[in-house]
Amino acid sequence: MIIAGEVEDPRVGVVTVTDVRLTPDLHYAKIYVSIIGTEAEAQASLAALKHAAGFIRIQLGAVLRMKRTPELHFVRDEVTETAARIEAILSEEVAKAQAREEPESAATDESQ
Repeated sequence: MIIAGEVEDPRVGVVTVTDVRLTPDLHYAKIYVSIIGTEAEAQASLAALKHAAGFIRIQLGAVLRMKRTPELHFVRDEVTETAARIEAILSEEVAKAQAREEPESAATDESQ
């Protein structure tokens, strides 16, 4: 809720935190975010998050009450975009396969 509610930078668009990986010593956190929008909007959102990392870290420190709040590093998670691209390719191939099968089944029906 810190990103959606307290970061007031208008460049931060529709951002979802998908994963967080902490180093064993808890000094660094790699935060994976999924960003909806064009490539330019995604780059602007990521830049805004990197700019606001200090503020977000302070807010997290107040909530988590850890001895040391990790340094935050934001990384774009492209799994959703990759999955959508794969889904589109598979759908396209299924449609091609069905188109190839239709003439064959029509020829079989006519010969009977």
